[in-house]
Amino acid sequence: MSFDAERVKEEVVCWIRQFFEQNGPGCRAVLGISGGKDSSVAAALCVQALGRERVVGVLMPNGVQSDIDVARALVSFLQIPHYEVNIGSAFQGLTAELEQQVGELSQQTLFNLPARLRMSTVYAVSQTLNGRVVNTCNLSEDWIGYSTRYGDSVGDFSPLSHLTVQEVRQIGRVLGLPSMFVDKVPSDGLCGQTDEEKLGFTYEVLDRYIRTGECDDAAVKARIDELHQKNLFKLQLMPSFEYQPQ
Repeated sequence: MSFDAERVKEEVVCWIRQFFEQNGPGCRAVLGISGGKDSSVAAALCVQALGRERVVGVLMPNGVQSDIDVARALVSFLQIPHYEVNIGSAFQGLTAELEQQVGELSQQTLFNLPARLRMSTVYAVSQTLNGRVVNTCNLSEDWIGYSTRYGDSVGDFSPLSHLTVQEVRQIGRVLGLPSMFVDKVPSDGLCGQTDEEKLGFTYEVLDRYIRTGECDDAAVKARIDELHQKNLFKLQLMPSFEYQPQ
């Protein structure tokens, strides 16, 4: 299946402009910056749509972060205003208080909590600056649940959520982003493994399956289907009781 990255890039840029015309004329786009492909491409798209003075990056290391220099390099490359807010003390303080009250926290809690603290931080910056928060999730990672509910999964608008990993990378290259951002290997930064090593399949395989329904390995197909079904709730509105007045 062919993908015209230049055409789609222009369409996304126009869509971002229209969103701001309708939902915040004069407001800024505010987003968390990791220096990975998604935040890099989302930020660059917003720069093209709005101008660099209306795009604000928020860098949020959790204590010492080994790849923070990549995030710093991105905001420098794009020449956008930015803030660096270390969430380490907030994370340590909250986990200590929770453990005192609740007991030992699960590994999944410790994994997801930084993402939720980061999104709270981005929204605090955005609200202070009269901004709109950019969601940076892509279709591939959403498909298998590689996002944190009420963490990186939220935002006010989402330019990449219908684009696969390979498509996001192609748009990044069209935007002129250096390889260090577009091809940065995604990982959670906790377990020492890349996303693909943890998943047991590549994003190239996943993207092909999403777009064509084709997968040569039955076990991989079953694994993708299992992850997709298990994580669908993250992409759906919260169920709510519908009261019917008599």
